[in-house]
Amino acid sequence: MQMNLPNKLTLARVVMIPVFLVVLLSGLVPEPMNRYIAVIIFIAASFTDYLDGHIARKYNLVTNFGKFMDPLADKLLVTSALVSMVEMREIAAWIVIIIISREFIITGFRLIAVENGVVIAASWWGKIKTVSQMVMIIIVISSVGGAVGDVIGQALIYISTFFTVVSGIDYIVKNIDVLKG
Repeated sequence: MQMNLPNKLTLARVVMIPVFLVVLLSGLVPEPMNRYIAVIIFIAASFTDYLDGHIARKYNLVTNFGKFMDPLADKLLVTSALVSMVEMREIAAWIVIIIISREFIITGFRLIAVENGVVIAASWWGKIKTVSQMVMIIIVISSVGGAVGDVIGQALIYISTFFTVVSGIDYIVKNIDVLKG
């Protein structure tokens, strides 16, 4: 199989995940530098998500590999960051469980839809969810702004959790007929 540029970008995102984790959690890079480097890696990985999709659509380079791997890479990146934040005591485990549960539920829902010949496109709620999670992760991990930054980070945690739940409900409500088929 020939790898096109969008697929290479998706694979680059997957490769960045262990680098992100080692920098953030291993102790090889001292605090707070580990957080700043990890955030730069996370931003770069997140940007590849935008870039690979943009290039694939613009130049008609959409592949089955990309359709499968791109959302998986996104989920791996965000889940890795969230679990790391639990380890660092920056976010409550119950919130991460809600976020990860939503991802499993919607992924399963989409698999059922595909079996019924239905493709469920990403909604605006889903896009808002993704952006809010990524911004929240960047702000919380970077620990910028002291006490004010902590308040903003906590607010973003709850905002991204809200959008996670709303987008999950939105997917199910708009596509409930998939479960009936």
